[in-house]
Amino acid sequence: MKKYLKAIGIGSLLLFGAACGNGEEQSSGDNGGSSDGDSTSQEEESHDLRLAHNLGEDHPVHQGLVDFKERVEENSDGNLSVEIFPNGTLGSENEVLEQVQNGGIDMTKVSAGALENFASEYSVFSLPYVFEDEDHFFESMESDAVQELYESTEEEGFVGLTYYDSGARSFYTKDTPIEEPSDLEGKKIRVMDSETQIEMVEAMGGSPTPMPYGDIYTGLQQGVIDGAESNPTALTTGNHGEVAKAFSYDQHTRIPDIAVMSADTWNSLSENQQEIIKTAAEESTETQKELWAEAVEDAKTEAEEMGVEFYEVDKEPFREAVEPMIEEYREDEAIADLLDEFESLR
Repeated sequence: MKKYLKAIGIGSLLLFGAACGNGEEQSSGDNGGSSDGDSTSQEEESHDLRLAHNLGEDHPVHQGLVDFKERVEENSDGNLSVEIFPNGTLGSENEVLEQVQNGGIDMTKVSAGALENFASEYSVFSLPYVFEDEDHFFESMESDAVQELYESTEEEGFVGLTYYDSGARSFYTKDTPIEEPSDLEGKKIRVMDSETQIEMVEAMGGSPTPMPYGDIYTGLQQGVIDGAESNPTALTTGNHGEVAKAFSYDQHTRIPDIAVMSADTWNSLSENQQEIIKTAAEESTETQKELWAEAVEDAKTEAEEMGVEFYEVDKEPFREAVEPMIEEYREDEAIADLLDEFESLR
């Protein structure tokens, strides 16, 4: 009997131990599942980013964006990919920017002149003679004030990442050079759909004519416009040098292109991914600067072969003509602060 009871006791202990073991195993399994879940939640989500713009694939800005794409994909261990849609295939600048605001497209490159229609502070970049020269432009664009501007538009649905050099813009006409503001009188000059550009040409005495970039060639050819304003690459990439033979280096503006990202997309990225995106964007700017400088030199040489004549002009009369316009824009405190910041860097 004692042996029987002892056997029952040992059996009970074994059963109890097995039950405890199963409980620990089950508990360990639950914890293990939770641990695996934590590990998964800490893994970065993959993102396939869509970047659309309106430039051709031979443009230095497009090449800068390709550099950006390669850096992002290389440094993100495959978690981030970028597909680029050039040539306006997904819409005009304004149309694509609206899609970025709505989260339909993740990124775009857009002229700061177009951005002023979405965030008024960006009009500072379209104001004439804000930048003394190229070095002053670069230093201003890389200032803390511009970085703060990039971040300030989150509520508008997008954030800025970096800028791309788009050169100094000057006037070019079919035949008569613009050597002083009075030469603009009676002339219809194509401008971007930008309030500041319209006001600038009016202040200088011309008749501003907003028109899509793609219509400039036929506009010059058919006499709808007498001239336009852009950088020397327009003479070659747009073939404007075939019909416009006088390019005047008044260099009234240096309007950058800005790479922007949807605020929804930006906020969906991990901090590490945001850092990868931001660093790649800034590094691609340095690549694009070099490409742009080469493109401008090549364009000037090619344009001269097309019969375009380049004129150096005294910029001071042009500066004086637009000074009242600058003072009006200073009434906007945010713009005045940016102008003061840029002035301090001269």
